[in-house]
Amino acid sequence: MTINCKGNLIDLSSPKVMGILNITPDSFYDGGQHKNEKQMLQHTENMLTDGATFIDIGAYSSRPNADHVSETDELNRILPIVKLILKEFPNTLISIDTFRSAIAKHCIEAGAALINDISAGKLDTEMLKTVADLQVPYIMMHMRGEPQTMQNHTDYDNLVKEMLFYFSERLAATKQLGITDVIIDPGFGFAKTLEQNFELLNKLELFKMIEHPMLVGISRKSMIYKTLNTTAQHALNGTSVLNTVALQKGASILRVHDVKEAVECVKLVELLRA
Repeated sequence: MTINCKGNLIDLSSPKVMGILNITPDSFYDGGQHKNEKQMLQHTENMLTDGATFIDIGAYSSRPNADHVSETDELNRILPIVKLILKEFPNTLISIDTFRSAIAKHCIEAGAALINDISAGKLDTEMLKTVADLQVPYIMMHMRGEPQTMQNHTDYDNLVKEMLFYFSERLAATKQLGITDVIIDPGFGFAKTLEQNFELLNKLELFKMIEHPMLVGISRKSMIYKTLNTTAQHALNGTSVLNTVALQKGASILRVHDVKEAVECVKLVELLRA
């Protein structure tokens, strides 16, 4: 199970870690934490040193009720950072966290390697065509509505069945356009209640039937800290526990704030498979 990133075949049969670099001021955990270029480069270097295979950069917060960001502002935030990181660390495999095709196109042309779309092409009708033209790996997430409204769309008759149908339909659309490297993301916390998040994690192995690599982004989310009656800042231990469960149930990529701990989870779970 491999994906082609800028000519490098990445083997996802051994799980990989994607480190998060948020450059938004209002992300739920690390918003505004990396205020200048020096801090962003230092954080990126730390994640690469700790074992991240990918660095995921986002300039539009997708937390519930997040502020709207114009396309111009998003591009002005993200493109200089992509160029900065690739100048300092040329071999970095950068994932662009955006649902806008124009942002994706500019960043891939600047040297980024993957597109990570929370809407699976549903918020920008040009996204799938753009991905097909660029021929880069595409991460498609399950979500209903948009970040500002998604928590109003949690009425499922059968959560997993409806999600499997969603991915089947979106994968058919990518296949028709000739997009070959597709990764699915169940979208923990997106248009799902706390209880639905745990139901999803409990049944995560069912998504293996899709036969595509799966990314899991559970890091420091409210399903952890609300359950434990704590905060995102104190949710690292819970994150490691649930990342371990996700790996055991078939996750190919862990998208995390804390790379070192996630890499340790991968190493230990891999030993259990040996």
